[in-house]
Amino acid sequence: MRKLVVTVAAALTLAVLAAPAAGAPSGDDGFEEEGVLTVGTNLPAPGFWTGDDPDDISGGFEYGIALELAERLGRDDGVNVVNVSFDALVAGNAKGFDIALSQVTITKERKEVVDFSTSYFSSDQGILVQSGTAVPDAETAKGLQWGVQSATTAQTFLGDELEPDDEPQVYQETTQAFAALQAGQIDAVLLDTTIVLGQATASAGEFEVVGQFKTGEKYGAVLAKDSDLRKKVNKQLKAMKADGTLDALAEEFLTPEFGKDPADVPYIEV
Repeated sequence: MRKLVVTVAAALTLAVLAAPAAGAPSGDDGFEEEGVLTVGTNLPAPGFWTGDDPDDISGGFEYGIALELAERLGRDDGVNVVNVSFDALVAGNAKGFDIALSQVTITKERKEVVDFSTSYFSSDQGILVQSGTAVPDAETAKGLQWGVQSATTAQTFLGDELEPDDEPQVYQETTQAFAALQAGQIDAVLLDTTIVLGQATASAGEFEVVGQFKTGEKYGAVLAKDSDLRKKVNKQLKAMKADGTLDALAEEFLTPEFGKDPADVPYIEV
């Protein structure tokens, strides 16, 4: 994988604007100076972004994608990383970046307010619990007190598909959900299998992923509506898939973070 010099911005949380992205200026190839690719993401995201804030990012699967895109798009000054609110991002309200790479699942509803690139990764929804907690079937899963990050497809899945007995606890950030699980305030967290596998690995045995639901998540880069950059990003992502760059990045950053192959996590039918 080709490397380049990277400039990383100081920690910044983008303002949430009242107007949707569809009302924002469109057709802008670059948010800042032409030589920099400004990339939004919601931190922390172990495996996908190594580091908890923009000024200490040192690696990660999506970070690697950002570096490659910057080079292939001719952004010779590298990557500028900004931290964004996830729910604002998927609502089309987050601004101040060229693209966002934040494990965002492509959905029909989200495409009404933002544009997506072609997909670059697939995942399902994994069940993170305190070690020793068994979730063998959907009936057991329905009886759990769930925690979930707001505005995620996991939240939608719980409400529309699993329909648990108790209303899930909803958190703004994943760190809040993990802290609630650690404190025993909830029984389980539902998030993308890749993300919770990483959290289980980082917990040194405190957490484990005991099952997953088949949802067929496909991640795409988020862009403002009608961004001229979309076709260029799509071209490069397809090239990165074809030449093995995406597989190499996954092998470098995600495989060690998972601790196990996501395919080995048992599926639970609803």
